[in-house]
Amino acid sequence: MDSDEVVVRRRVDGALELRVNGVFVMDDVETTSERRLAQVVLERGARDVLVGGLGLGFTVRALLEDANVRMVLVAELHPDVIAACTVDDSRLEVVIGDIRDLVAEQPPTFDAVLLDVDNGPDHLVHVANAAVYGDAFVAECARVLRPGGTLAVWSMADSPTLRSTLAAHFDDVEAESVPVRLQGRDEAYWILSARR
Repeated sequence: MDSDEVVVRRRVDGALELRVNGVFVMDDVETTSERRLAQVVLERGARDVLVGGLGLGFTVRALLEDANVRMVLVAELHPDVIAACTVDDSRLEVVIGDIRDLVAEQPPTFDAVLLDVDNGPDHLVHVANAAVYGDAFVAECARVLRPGGTLAVWSMADSPTLRSTLAAHFDDVEAESVPVRLQGRDEAYWILSARR
């Protein structure tokens, strides 16, 4: 995945846009679902959070707006994405690398793991990211969580398969539809979450 072409650009309409290998990933026009991803775990009292995927930083900013958050550790594959994201907070650490590698190195000290690394398990930009939604990695995420901790996953669509995988390792599996407005249309993205 190191050979990906990552472009962060300012569009004609003034929006900041992130594309990977020519595929639209996100922009700064509609960020409701990225902020909601953070809110799901903040509502459950998360203070130490591990995040897969920095994007344009809206999830991280939403986490850091909460004074009770002690630490946010982020894995992001692309240095260009990190360079484009201007978040300055002593509680934030961003690591260049794969979320799977970062999770494997962690002890069970997190209140939440947030995953926003692709368009979801059923709409992958990278086939290799299928492993992020698979049984082995979901089990690893459960391992690094404290009791009561939450795994929350951003997806462009609901995924019965991912819900089933979450249910094998967690309790209280939920799939929340998040209304968004995209290019003049009412759409929805999804947050799938589960608690230890």
